[in-house]
Amino acid sequence: MAHSTFAINPRWPGGIVAGLVLALTLGTLCAVAIRAEFQTGFGAADWAAVRFTVSQAFVSALFSCLLAIPVARALARRQFRGRSALITLLGAPFLLPVIVAVLGLVMVFGRNGLLNDAFGLVGLPEISIYGFHGVVLAHVFFNMPLVTRLVLQGWLSVPSERFRLAASLNAPVGRLIEWPMLRTVLPSAFLVVFLICLTSFAVALTLGGGPKATTVELAIYQSLRFDFDLGRAALLALVQFVICASAAIVAWKVTSPDGSGAGLDRAVQRWDGGAKRDVLVIFLAATFLALPLGMIILRGATEVLSLPTDIWKAALRSAIVAVFSSALSTVMALALALRAGRLAAVSGGLPLAASSLVIGTGLFLLVYPFVNPAKLALPITMLVNAVLALPFVLRAMAPAVAKIETDFGRLAISLGMSQQTWIWGVVLPRLKGPIGFGAGLAAALSMGDLGVIALFAGDGQETLPLAMYRLMGAYKMDAAAGAALLLLTISLGVFWVCDRGGRTVADF
Repeated sequence: MAHSTFAINPRWPGGIVAGLVLALTLGTLCAVAIRAEFQTGFGAADWAAVRFTVSQAFVSALFSCLLAIPVARALARRQFRGRSALITLLGAPFLLPVIVAVLGLVMVFGRNGLLNDAFGLVGLPEISIYGFHGVVLAHVFFNMPLVTRLVLQGWLSVPSERFRLAASLNAPVGRLIEWPMLRTVLPSAFLVVFLICLTSFAVALTLGGGPKATTVELAIYQSLRFDFDLGRAALLALVQFVICASAAIVAWKVTSPDGSGAGLDRAVQRWDGGAKRDVLVIFLAATFLALPLGMIILRGATEVLSLPTDIWKAALRSAIVAVFSSALSTVMALALALRAGRLAAVSGGLPLAASSLVIGTGLFLLVYPFVNPAKLALPITMLVNAVLALPFVLRAMAPAVAKIETDFGRLAISLGMSQQTWIWGVVLPRLKGPIGFGAGLAAALSMGDLGVIALFAGDGQETLPLAMYRLMGAYKMDAAAGAALLLLTISLGVFWVCDRGGRTVADF
């Protein structure tokens, strides 16, 4: 697309958004660096937190990729009733509030869960979900479906002519076709999951803990909320940013496009593989994903209507935070998508290198000398959630904006169309679908956040995820299940309303 087509786009809103993102990421990082106590150095517990953070992320990413390969292969080779629904289910964990999934996993794998009940019947010893293996299990639950979707897309993108040729020559499909595709897809998928696991605060908070199972983010939280050691929290936040930024840069650099040629876009037909093995793999994967959610629905259905008033107030706060975060993130993403260019790309991807705990720590250090941070808990949570959702919302909008500019940019410039007419008359009517999807995604992510609010919230300011975590800490599992079902319903509901609304208006 010619550079002149960008002339009609207003550039100053994107510049303001880029400046805001830089301030909330690099600016808070500077505040953290200034406050960090470098002279005291890292203690043994701090190094243990770094090792645990990196090791659990590496193992989680490794198992997520290894388990996703047979699932994606089975889905690529088999056509069956309910296949589309199952593929849709694979996207659910990304929208699922982390604390809800953790509770579901505890109900299945915890001390009083289904698995231990079954072990007790046959005389086997109990297992514990807490610690390193529990954190890895939760991360695999969230990220194995994501890798499956990525690898499945890679399998479906292989031209059917290659499989036809391999079948006619009786050639090994795995070595000649599938392995080259996996070498293209898996490295970037592994690094993305590794980055996600580095910043998974809620999983470590609920299933980790203790000297041997503490991540850097959990150590930051403990330093601020319990020890009030601002210097140590700042130093840990700086280390966390360096780790995440390094992983993000590597993930961005590791791209190897498939250069083996295209096909004729025919439907892929597979003659290889064993049907029974594929069916077993698909059944196990579906059970692993559906069982924790089923337990939440089963146990929460009888409790949700009897939840105390405080839980419903927390749900209202979460909904308000989600609505404002979603609106702000959508406006910011639109401004960056219209601006395009390197500045927009860098500022739109920079939040991936930061985590909510790092940004939250920086903001805590900035506001603490002037005002009680608890008084700003909800506004800061809205702002940080909007920024953290920005890369995903921008990814939904940017391709559509680029296509609109390609299709109509030159014509608009030749007609002397004003920027206001271009935005309201051309861009927005054609962008309602991506806007709806992005807004729903941002709202769902904000509903399930348990990062910044855990740092700032005082009495009477808890959101629904934080209230649910406190119920779990008090061993009120039935009430927690009811809160989890309420949180799940609202999260999926706001996503469906926004996404469906955008698509309906766009279709109209």
